Amino acid sequence: MYQHDGSPFFNLKATNGQVIGKSEMYSSAAACENGIESVKKNAPEAEVVEELE
Repeated sequence: MYQHDGSPFFNLKATNGQVIGKSEMYSSAAACENGIESVKKNAPEAEVVEELE
């Protein structure tokens, strides 16, 4: 996802679809992907669903 100014970020959602967290704004898509990888590493049981806008 991208903020209005173009900064990439991601949302954390519960299984019911409710947003339960929002990442920081990243300086690049690659940095955002690294943030997602960090969450995946620290929550290995979590499902990852990508929604591109």
